[in-house]
Amino acid sequence: MTKCAAIQMASSPNVSANLLEAGKLIAEAAKAGAKLVVLPENFAFMGEHELDKIKIGEVIGNGPIQEFLANAAKKYGVWVVGGTIPIFGNEHNKVRAACLVYNDKGHRVARYDKMHLFDVDVPGTSEVYRESNSIEQGDEPLVIDTPFGRVGLSVCYDLRFPEFFRKLSQQGLDILVIPSAFTAETGAAHWEVLLRARAIENLCYVIASNQGGFHINGRKTFGHSMIIDPWGVVLDCYKTGSGFVVADLDHDRLEKVRSAFPVLTHRRFL
Repeated sequence: MTKCAAIQMASSPNVSANLLEAGKLIAEAAKAGAKLVVLPENFAFMGEHELDKIKIGEVIGNGPIQEFLANAAKKYGVWVVGGTIPIFGNEHNKVRAACLVYNDKGHRVARYDKMHLFDVDVPGTSEVYRESNSIEQGDEPLVIDTPFGRVGLSVCYDLRFPEFFRKLSQQGLDILVIPSAFTAETGAAHWEVLLRARAIENLCYVIASNQGGFHINGRKTFGHSMIIDPWGVVLDCYKTGSGFVVADLDHDRLEKVRSAFPVLTHRRFL
């Protein structure tokens, strides 16, 4: 049995302040016994404008945000899923929304680039998002081996594409991590039901870290970071503001659920 944590923030355009807050929450989660800690999407920076993230973009393997993640993982002896940070890619004047994973020695062991970009006019609001104006799309799903089981990486808008998670499931999957910055409007409508659906249909644990609060750019995010078991039970939820949830990943329960209800072996379309 392993404790995991989902951290929730209401990040600002001030990178230093955000890293200070993230560091404090990682320390608290580690003190609570977490060995796997997941940060939300854009944890280090929520700019006032879509293109602002390019100004703080980093080259892979070098930069203050990556240094922070490596140091925090090593200092507290935890695996850290670093939400997303802007990493320069191939396209001019764009970055990748990269989810970097560090082991408890502070070594980067994985990188997933967000595949589904949020180009949406949010119904019932004046909010307009065009992530593709600043983000270069990722192209490869990723599942990694960890001491806690096989972990599938995803980010925010990926959550709405069940076929994406079936791809991950086909690679063998015990835990889904979903760093996010879900809007208040869409989160209230769909966040929990989508998270629980992903846990249920793939018979896996879900660790969902969300932004949660008001941001300087006028945006409001939904929060409700949560950890869900393979039967769709919400083990813990943090509604709004900065904080974290902690829960046990019970591998015996995972195997019992899969043995008793072997839906994954009944799939006809692979």
